[in-house]
Amino acid sequence: MKVVIIGSGAAGLSTASNIRKYDEDIEITVITRESFIAYSPCAIPYVLCGKVDCFEDIVMHKPEDYLEKNINIVINAEVFEVSSRENKLKYNFNNGYLKVVKELSYDYLVIASGATSFIPPIEGTHLNGVFKIRTIEVGFKIKEWAEKNHNAVVVGAGLIGLETAYGLKEMGLNVIVTEMLPQIIPRSLDPDMASIVRQYMENEGLQVILGNPIEEIIGDKRVEKAIIGEEVLNADMVIMATGIRPQIKLAKMAGCDIGRWAILVNEKMQTSVPNIYAVGDCVEVYDAITGQNTQSPLGTTAVRQGKIAAKNIVGMSAEFRPVLNAMVSKIGQLEFGAVGSTKSWAVHNGMEVITGKSKALTKARYYPGAKTIDVKMICTLNGRIIGCQIIAEERVAERIDTMSLAIAKDVTCSELAAMEFSYAHPVSMVIDPIILAAEDACWKLKRLKKM
Repeated sequence: MKVVIIGSGAAGLSTASNIRKYDEDIEITVITRESFIAYSPCAIPYVLCGKVDCFEDIVMHKPEDYLEKNINIVINAEVFEVSSRENKLKYNFNNGYLKVVKELSYDYLVIASGATSFIPPIEGTHLNGVFKIRTIEVGFKIKEWAEKNHNAVVVGAGLIGLETAYGLKEMGLNVIVTEMLPQIIPRSLDPDMASIVRQYMENEGLQVILGNPIEEIIGDKRVEKAIIGEEVLNADMVIMATGIRPQIKLAKMAGCDIGRWAILVNEKMQTSVPNIYAVGDCVEVYDAITGQNTQSPLGTTAVRQGKIAAKNIVGMSAEFRPVLNAMVSKIGQLEFGAVGSTKSWAVHNGMEVITGKSKALTKARYYPGAKTIDVKMICTLNGRIIGCQIIAEERVAERIDTMSLAIAKDVTCSELAAMEFSYAHPVSMVIDPIILAAEDACWKLKRLKKM
């Protein structure tokens, strides 16, 4: 049996590795446009800020490592034609000397084509010094350019935008972050929690401009200025962190059904064409809270989808569950994370909710080094927890994971408030901050019922 995988990101390589884990005989070929494989684009900002020494360190494996497992990786190649009727595809292959066209047949095809950066239709995006963060090759160019310049404008205040902005600031640049919406990190945090992160970034020396889109990038051959709303900003470089768009061209060509944004798949990661699967940033998934289709452009989602697709391809039964989009990030010393729905998104979807909040410490108050921690919990009017956001300088990830499990199991705030948690003064308060937030939610629900 032959399996061909288009794309060498987390989803594609997870699929390949897990197929090999369950079956030693299947012929596996991975085709990728890139020359580097098995790395996380999300690690690029941490090379910029110096937490990771160099870009080579974020490359976990090379093609020859996969060849040892009998997985063939074809780099510097681009699939341009897929025929699901004939179970064949064609791709351009650049061997460094000339470009040749090759044809490949398959029994199963896995589309892991990922997403591409969205660039708004404005003047000046073609200038030297304008970058979009998507590949390690671009990471090299950003670092080289930043080392010779002083002023950077980062357009977009999502995770990658903020992490990149901080990385450039650590390199010694003057950095301005702009966001067309009235808050940063709009997908994961409510405005009140986002303002805590924004205040931290401003205290660290970053300027944040909200509520204004980028209008134009000005320069002769290279960037000189950026127009944000009515402001004209000096800029030696502009980072376009303005979101992504799923790459669905090949899926359309193959006859796969497309949803609102991306490729439609079932719980097996199978498209509408039975022997074609799709995984990663190019697919739509179900939101566990709203039941609606959504996107989940996270590495954790991609890896899990690869595992599910692999099991089904080799004949095992596995299903991909609706997502809660659990995330965590760290900028400087500040960690922030979220899981499930924000209050804003719940209200937008017609849900009546209350929030429980706590501001506490990460350790006993008398123990040295205790840090402030902010927790916000979102609950329905019957007490079911549907979301949580946490910000602190330590121990955010494990609490987000705890809340992910609680939400997945339909735990109520009263049930959570009664649960047993561990305690030791160097690592926690005697009553955990998420318990305090659950208790606050219970109190608010009790008041609401008396009204």
